[in-house]
Amino acid sequence: MGEPLLEGRDANKAGLPLRSRKLDLAAHAAWLYYIAGNTQEEIAAKLNVSRQAAQRLVALAVSEKLIKFRLDHPLSECIVLAESLRDKFGLSLCEVVPSDAGSGDTFNGIGVCAATHLEGYLMAKTPTILALSSGRTLRTMVEQMPSMNQPQHKIVSIIGNMSHYGRAGRHEVVMHLSDRVGSQAYPVTTPVVATSIEERELLQTQRSFITVKTLAEQAKATFVGISEIAWNAPLHQNGFINDDEVAELIELGAVGEIAGWAYDRYGVLLQQGTNNRVASVPLEQQASRLIVGVAGGVKKTEAILAALRGQLITGLITDEAAAQAILTKIVQ
Repeated sequence: MGEPLLEGRDANKAGLPLRSRKLDLAAHAAWLYYIAGNTQEEIAAKLNVSRQAAQRLVALAVSEKLIKFRLDHPLSECIVLAESLRDKFGLSLCEVVPSDAGSGDTFNGIGVCAATHLEGYLMAKTPTILALSSGRTLRTMVEQMPSMNQPQHKIVSIIGNMSHYGRAGRHEVVMHLSDRVGSQAYPVTTPVVATSIEERELLQTQRSFITVKTLAEQAKATFVGISEIAWNAPLHQNGFINDDEVAELIELGAVGEIAGWAYDRYGVLLQQGTNNRVASVPLEQQASRLIVGVAGGVKKTEAILAALRGQLITGLITDEAAAQAILTKIVQ
């Protein structure tokens, strides 16, 4: 007979409602069950849902006639890429969304996917701590979230939102998410990069910073943006670092940053440059908790790959173009 494969309906492109996301999850669950041979328990763990939800997703794939004898769902290649990345880097979570070749804008697709995972945590009745950095992709994720009233949760920032001379960043996340879902907000009340080591040390002794740092360390999940280190990259463009500082980071071999912390091509945090003055919550080297990188686009390939190599993230939500580029670099 041959093994059952998947057939989709309309392609799930960026910006479609979260209802379409459920069909994507059903397709992914069916692929894991019928093709990869995963048990329902394994599917539940990989998709971050309950065993009962995994069972329902497989059933939904059948009822929606996604199951046929060839692989023809629009997400089929994305699912293969996600499973390859998951296996190669031992990720707890990995999602790959289609790239929109027409617009070149991957933010909505990644945002919808990330919002689905974030919503799953926020729907819980048990008080939960969630931590986030900032940036355009995470801001898009927040904009995809439905309105809620979940005052039992704590939403914690791991990065400040201003330059050392007071200019605010454009893509703050925690306060906007708090307004949308009614949860308690804990922003970091420091600049991203202090003017000196002494200033950073002083800022990080403040009770507000210690409170936020303690909460962030207890977070059930942390969602972080990933950016490249380059001229006019977000840290530079938003005025968090100046021309001389970005030039120094490039000279030191930095390829990416998470929450202001710069790292090299192996995912090792730099011991020099602006890292001496970063006033964000410290970033775990060899992360032991669920830290989900939310980023895409070919220009971020090096930064995402390095974060994976250094285990700065243990989960990834990205797009097809970035996933393909990462896997190509691995085999070169």
